[in-house]
Amino acid sequence: MALAPLPLLFPCIESNPLSNPWQAGVALLAAVACFACGLSMLRKPDMGRIMGTIAVLGSYIAALPYVVANPFVALNATVVLVGALFALADFKMNVYLERKTEHRTRCLQRAWWAALMVLVLVVIDLHMKKPETLYTVHVLALSSLIAQVLFFLWAYEIKSRFGLVLVGCALLAVVGAYLFSMVTLLPGIILLISLFSVLVLSRHRKEESRKEPWWEVLLNHPSRILSTTFLALCLFGSFLLSFPAATKEGAIELVDAVFTSVSAVCVTGLIVLDTPNDFTLFGQLAILLLIQVGGLGIMSITTVALHAMGRRLSLKRERLFTSMTDTGPHDLVQSLSFILKYTAAMELVGAILLTTLFYTAGDDGAMALRRGVFTAVSAFCNAGFSLQSDSLIAYQGRPLILHVVAILIVLGGLAPATGMMIPRWIRRRPIPILPRIALVTTLALLLVGTLCILVFEWDGILAGLPFTRKLLNAWFQSVTLRTAGFNSVDLAPIASPTFMIMIVFMFIGGSPGGTAGGVKTTTIGILAMTFWAHITNRNEVIIRNKRIRPITINRAVSLVAAGLVIWTLMVMMLIITQQVSARALIFEATSAIGTVGLSIGATPLLDEIGKIIVIIAMFTGRIGPMTLFMLLNNEQSVTVSRCPDANVILT
Repeated sequence: MALAPLPLLFPCIESNPLSNPWQAGVALLAAVACFACGLSMLRKPDMGRIMGTIAVLGSYIAALPYVVANPFVALNATVVLVGALFALADFKMNVYLERKTEHRTRCLQRAWWAALMVLVLVVIDLHMKKPETLYTVHVLALSSLIAQVLFFLWAYEIKSRFGLVLVGCALLAVVGAYLFSMVTLLPGIILLISLFSVLVLSRHRKEESRKEPWWEVLLNHPSRILSTTFLALCLFGSFLLSFPAATKEGAIELVDAVFTSVSAVCVTGLIVLDTPNDFTLFGQLAILLLIQVGGLGIMSITTVALHAMGRRLSLKRERLFTSMTDTGPHDLVQSLSFILKYTAAMELVGAILLTTLFYTAGDDGAMALRRGVFTAVSAFCNAGFSLQSDSLIAYQGRPLILHVVAILIVLGGLAPATGMMIPRWIRRRPIPILPRIALVTTLALLLVGTLCILVFEWDGILAGLPFTRKLLNAWFQSVTLRTAGFNSVDLAPIASPTFMIMIVFMFIGGSPGGTAGGVKTTTIGILAMTFWAHITNRNEVIIRNKRIRPITINRAVSLVAAGLVIWTLMVMMLIITQQVSARALIFEATSAIGTVGLSIGATPLLDEIGKIIVIIAMFTGRIGPMTLFMLLNNEQSVTVSRCPDANVILT
């Protein structure tokens, strides 16, 4: 309720609030809806959600002119918008807790948060760097009035004369500012009133011994902790890359630092700056660190670190990490330790081999070591960053380098447990169903991709190469196509059939448990088996005498549908805002959502708004499928349906 007047500030950011009547009207609607949301959220949650949604969308629309003009504000506003909508959709009122909490405690909480929100409003107003007007002062005064009303209700509830006197003094100070024409001092007066209110209320809040720590809100919800940790890592990376020591020019634009950080954390590989020429050794090491931590998954590292420090996981948190890592409750820590050891071993072997190969290719010892380590980590994490400006085009005639990078990409795109199953699978020994589906689908995609690129680009991007090099580079591009983002040939002039194949393969991505993105090979494998079962007139999907449950098929359909919705939105946003060919934008959007990193030259042409859209696409592509999977994997109540079946004709 205290934040309700906030939308009223947006119309006066750039001009007089009455100069754009539609903007002022939307802001007023958002303010009223926000206040109604605060009143009804606990009593009538459905109505509260509707009012909250109107308030959030209305605020975003009212601030749209300022958002469009400032890319940094656009990024933050979009993150807040998406976060607020998800919070409203996820809101669940705990009726038992509401009844258990005393009325005086609830009054205290409301008054404290209201006073804190007034501080936020004052800070936002000061951040706008514009002269105060009577309009903005009215908005701040209205917010302060709401906070003081809630403070009064708390003081009246506990019969605090001191609190009632404070409210009276605050009102006299505000009224006095108006009477004596000291409007310019009013924001400072409101700031002091809010600070004093927060201090007074904080003393009483310390008596609440049963209050849950703030971090429990994150740690007890898989989707929140996943998105929050990756977002924190992206912000940390942006902070590192914004240092003057990170770039050779001394400083870069903030949006470029954020873009590079998100691309590294989400192991995508799209770049707006040339990694070897624009970043210093410090900047390259920062990118390498972000790639490594983003590829492993920050939750895996945190869990193993807690175990190493001797802290036992609670049953509740163990179930949480189990759902996020797809492991059994008894072998959780062992599995995560195996992931770290497997990753370290593969990257070490790859770094040694690539360092040797780069040295024999003409690099000096120091440069060969830098490129070998960087390329090995980037390839295994399926990131696509390289210390060569043209990626690996210079090595298109060196099969050993391409094969080592390709093997690292394949092993990184598979789950470690699946990668360890490859020798048994080659020897035709029985392996579990999940690794079998992932391996068969991966092999089929690799072979189909190689054949398609070889056929469609024989006289295209592969023209002029001997047959062995054509086959080698077609194979390498098929490997990197779904996950990594390296390229050994120029992809800008690819033919239309190759373009379509690449779009589909980038959308599919890698395997679950690996570092790749996309909707995953197992999802496509399940849908392919379901399609084959239906056209052969079978009512069940059977593989190796094991039945695929209908709920698994439904989840696969949901993942693909969600991916298509996100892809459509991102493509439309880029096409509407960018003066670049639709073909190139479709390719870049698919590469970002699939966290692939391949580009046909559109990324450097994007303006700041386009870069922000791609940032959101990369982050959504990395977090979205995993979050959706965890939401679909939650325990569901099973009820006996008493409704009759509906006959729906599909053809």
